[in-house]
Amino acid sequence: MAPLKSIHKERLKKIRKGNFRAMKAEWITAFGKMTYGIYVLTSCHQGQINGMIASWVSQVSYDPPLIAAAVHTHRYSHQLIEKGGSFALHVLAKSQTNFLSRFKSREPAAKFLTLKWTAGKTGCPILSECLAYLECELRNNYRPGDHTLFVGEVVDASVRAGESPLTTGEYEGQYLGRG
Repeated sequence: MAPLKSIHKERLKKIRKGNFRAMKAEWITAFGKMTYGIYVLTSCHQGQINGMIASWVSQVSYDPPLIAAAVHTHRYSHQLIEKGGSFALHVLAKSQTNFLSRFKSREPAAKFLTLKWTAGKTGCPILSECLAYLECELRNNYRPGDHTLFVGEVVDASVRAGESPLTTGEYEGQYLGRG
């Protein structure tokens, strides 16, 4: 009989290959029960800007203040973060669900039409309409699977409103990382 450790490694290899059919339905349901905040992540490089919805985000250090955000390798924002070396996270209010469809669109320029924003310290777009933002300079990145974990040091932040933040609990769907 194979040791438990080697069986576990083989299962992880199947999952890491992006073969979601190998993932049990119960696992998919369990992953869907995990709750995250829903953010707009903005990025820039040489005058090109983009924004996307991000939910796999976490504070990873207090000193220095570090934030980690997972971005799929096929996303346009992934290229901009790698080349530009920065990103900004915007905390959305529960009332801002309209941002979900706006920032899921494929056309970068259309995402920012009619929105008020300014260039932050890193050049990343900082949205005027958000609960808070955290602007980060890239310190490191890791590619443990089909997403890159970008770790950024906060260089600017502000709280703009006191409402409750939007989370995956209010979102009618679940993101499991498939492209």
